[in-house]
Amino acid sequence: MTNIFMHPGIILILGGIILLFLPKTLGKVVTLTFPVIALLGFLQFPREFAISLNVFGYELAPLLIDGLSWIFTLIFIIAAIITALYSLHSRDRTEHAAIPVYAGSAIGAVLAGDLLTLFIFWEISAISSTIIIWMGNADRSKSAGMRYLFVHITSGLLLLLGSILHYHNTQSLAFTAMDIGTLSGMLIFLAFGIKCAFPLLHNWLQDAYPQASAVGTVALSAFTTKLAVYCLARGYAGTESLIWIGAIMTAFPIFYAVIENDLRKVLSYSLNNQLGFMVVGIGVGTTLALNGTAAHAFAHILYKALLFMSMGAVLHRVGTVKASELGGLYKSMPWTTVFCIIGAMSISAFPLLSGFISKGIILFAVAEEGHWIVWLVLLFASAGVLHHSGIKVPFFSFFAHDQGFTCKEAPLNMLIAMGVAAALCILLGVYPSVLYQWLPYSMEFHPYTFDHVITQLQLFFFAILAFTVLYRNGWYPPELKSVNLDFDWFYRKPVNYAVRALAAYYGSKLSELQELKQITAKRITAFIYTAHGPKSSIARGASVGNMVIWVAVLLSACLIFYYF
Repeated sequence: MTNIFMHPGIILILGGIILLFLPKTLGKVVTLTFPVIALLGFLQFPREFAISLNVFGYELAPLLIDGLSWIFTLIFIIAAIITALYSLHSRDRTEHAAIPVYAGSAIGAVLAGDLLTLFIFWEISAISSTIIIWMGNADRSKSAGMRYLFVHITSGLLLLLGSILHYHNTQSLAFTAMDIGTLSGMLIFLAFGIKCAFPLLHNWLQDAYPQASAVGTVALSAFTTKLAVYCLARGYAGTESLIWIGAIMTAFPIFYAVIENDLRKVLSYSLNNQLGFMVVGIGVGTTLALNGTAAHAFAHILYKALLFMSMGAVLHRVGTVKASELGGLYKSMPWTTVFCIIGAMSISAFPLLSGFISKGIILFAVAEEGHWIVWLVLLFASAGVLHHSGIKVPFFSFFAHDQGFTCKEAPLNMLIAMGVAAALCILLGVYPSVLYQWLPYSMEFHPYTFDHVITQLQLFFFAILAFTVLYRNGWYPPELKSVNLDFDWFYRKPVNYAVRALAAYYGSKLSELQELKQITAKRITAFIYTAHGPKSSIARGASVGNMVIWVAVLLSACLIFYYF
């Protein structure tokens, strides 16, 4: 039981619940305290550890630590600490409480050794992350949160149904390698795919993340999709279809990100792109490729959080992150500018930064297995993400058409959080062995080879050249105040047209339906008043004996109902 209460996920969830009842001043201290306690508690566990419980005849493993779960748990706790630091200026108590619950549920799911425990934390993650989206405090946040909740509850139902079928077939709830060829394996695969934002299942990400608050988006970027990556790596490593799914994920977001005006939505598309690299690594399934997936997930959480934090700081000070409305902020927010550039260079895999030492492992593993077409797609995708996240985001935020903004630099806690993330990006890039020693499997990989460095520098400088030529000649897609739809067009436009057609068809009958509704409501009200009003038989005085009889009858009915 002592080990259970040292569970970092449980520590964070309890911390979030406690935050709801603390004064705001004390709550800010506790916000940062619980993630630190979770980190210290987690580091007390050995790298290989498990707790098994027998609950009503079911063998459960609520805590399973191995090489894969260890590194994901570590980066999730680091992300929770950075997010807590970044949120200290916020006065929203509900958001302060929801974020550690969300982080704790993601950690609990990563450390789950059985499907039942995974499902429980899976659902807590869905609910707590929805609350974070709702805290965006806008009508769009509410509607986007409801759509997000629907998608992720669907994912949870698929996971539950697949787990039940898996137990029926194997008499085991252990979360191990799954067979995609079985119905249970396919259902669980789809549950993970929804959360990982597979192609055609991805629109919840671009829909919901930009609607959260400046703090909420940072938290959302760290946990949900990387939890799905971990689950795919544990359950479906070596599944060949994932190679092609991941390749598509890396390529298609590029085109939408280039024309998108909302820079947080641009980063959401690039998040989809980076997930594709991880999914390809899982599909390849070799120890080197899985190491690449884990390393890239670790690095990605840091530099993506850094980019979202810089955009959150801009949103906090200026009130917008629309590329068409920004520019010239480097004068007012120089530190935020520097941190954004570090994040942009990291996601672009520039040498001496974290993206360079993680993405290279996946590219090498793909080439080693002879998937040359996929390798070329990944190379193209690398150039694409360099273009829209590495260049577009910092350029249009801080340097493009100067809008004459004069504002304060980001709050001190935001700057410290960005500084910590930026320092980690540089540390891992300069000393890759720090990260490599934490990877699930031992390997010999040297990122700073002549070929790798030259290839990345060529991509980087040619992307800058292409952007400069397009922009200076007016050929670059203009930043327009518009809403861009991709696959969600198919369920937004047709459904909208269908609703309008039905409204037009039944419009003439609307008054009749309204009158019928009012008559029905009056009759129901009259019946209830007659049966339960002050002059009804129920309201009259009754002897104690009669009341005892009625209580006994009702209790008996309840007992019989619960028995059956």
